[in-house]
Amino acid sequence: MTRSINKFLAVLVVLTCLNVSCTDDFEEININPNLIEKISPGTLLNPIIYEVSNFNASRSNGFTFDLMQVTLPFPSASGGVHRYDIGENSGSSTWNTYYRWLANIKEMEEAAVVAEDPNYEAIALTLNAWVYSLLTDSFGDVPMEEASRGDEKLLYPAFNTQQEVYTKILSDLERANSLYDLSRGMVYGTDILYGNNVGNWQRFTNSLRLRLLLRVSKRSETNAEARMAEIVNNPKANPVFTRNEEAAILKISGVPPLTSPWGRPVDFRTGRAAGAFFIDNLNALEDPRRSKFFSEATSIDGKTTVGFKGIPSGFDSNGAQFDFSPSSPNIELVTAPMISIIMSYAEVEFVKAELAQKNIIDADAQSHYEKGVEAAITQWGALVPANYFDNPAAAYDGTLERIMLQKYLALYFTDYQQWFEYRRTGLPVLPKAAGMMNNQQVPVRFRYPSNVQQMNGENYRKAVEQMGGDDINIKVWWEK
Repeated sequence: MTRSINKFLAVLVVLTCLNVSCTDDFEEININPNLIEKISPGTLLNPIIYEVSNFNASRSNGFTFDLMQVTLPFPSASGGVHRYDIGENSGSSTWNTYYRWLANIKEMEEAAVVAEDPNYEAIALTLNAWVYSLLTDSFGDVPMEEASRGDEKLLYPAFNTQQEVYTKILSDLERANSLYDLSRGMVYGTDILYGNNVGNWQRFTNSLRLRLLLRVSKRSETNAEARMAEIVNNPKANPVFTRNEEAAILKISGVPPLTSPWGRPVDFRTGRAAGAFFIDNLNALEDPRRSKFFSEATSIDGKTTVGFKGIPSGFDSNGAQFDFSPSSPNIELVTAPMISIIMSYAEVEFVKAELAQKNIIDADAQSHYEKGVEAAITQWGALVPANYFDNPAAAYDGTLERIMLQKYLALYFTDYQQWFEYRRTGLPVLPKAAGMMNNQQVPVRFRYPSNVQQMNGENYRKAVEQMGGDDINIKVWWEK
């Protein structure tokens, strides 16, 4: 295990022991966290949740926000993600971080099998599916079957196709749902996401199944539509999120080890401005999330507020063209106590709204749409105005475009999901600017990192040939 895991464990164990009696396992860890010879199924759970969710939050800000016109660097004279200038190693941290934690998830799953603990095994399968979905949706074909097997001297893993990855993780999620035993509980410490609420872990598993089945629903061979309908129509066997309190949202208290990923929260807003597209949609909706997400813009001299105003992505100068100082991100979002979103309840309602709109399930699309909007607003501590849906810009109009616009707003700060959903649907339609590169096309994947090309060249070349190239415009399997 890495030094960061051991540091996290050491602090976590001390805090746990202040509140409950430590087991022998925890006492052994507390003696010397650098010499853990045997782990319990729960040893790695909290570090995995914390580290992956915090990395995802940082990538939301560092990549997704820029690409999807939420916020962007300001001033910015040239280049940058918001101009679709995506470098060869833009995805390196994503590749390296996810594989590091996938190795630990694998170890957690193996420990759960040895301990014959179905709940921890189900959770490990869920975490594995979560991280692998993020990885494959970012790159396309990736090593899976032969990955994380360095202890077997398998150092140059072959790549699996994205179809193979999705087949495996969807099967694992289905199996995880069948493994949960609500009467058994969780005995290896207290998990930081759900506080050992096995029922909510099961809801996360099935909610994630809905997300991923919808992602691949263009591919008829997946039978995704029927499988989603089965989940929705049988909530007793396949429980999903039904309220914000059940969602996979990590509460970061600020008490070590649960600290903000922003060591200096001021860095979140320094040199950043609201994207005009994102904030103009909030303005049209008169949405109460505006003040949660941004400050008000000011006159150039800073003396007068001029409402919530952003600047366009791909703008063609260093900012001198604007006669105001744009809205900037709200520092409170990254100042503990804060939240880190893994998967929201609102997302589930928008999935159901889309399924109803497409007549895949027999349900009221408007009702699910409105529940999704309300959940997305209240999730951030804002109140839904009584007349919110009286606004023609907010009222459900029967179109997928309306659902996807609100889903785009709801996926704020949720790893790469805005990007993935845009690639699946082409919605919302993003404005283009003359300063954008890549023929003004939104990139659809990261290139494989240069160290993968160099260290695993033979398998890299096979994967590239299979995908049709290693280019930011090569569509992945579920997009075709």
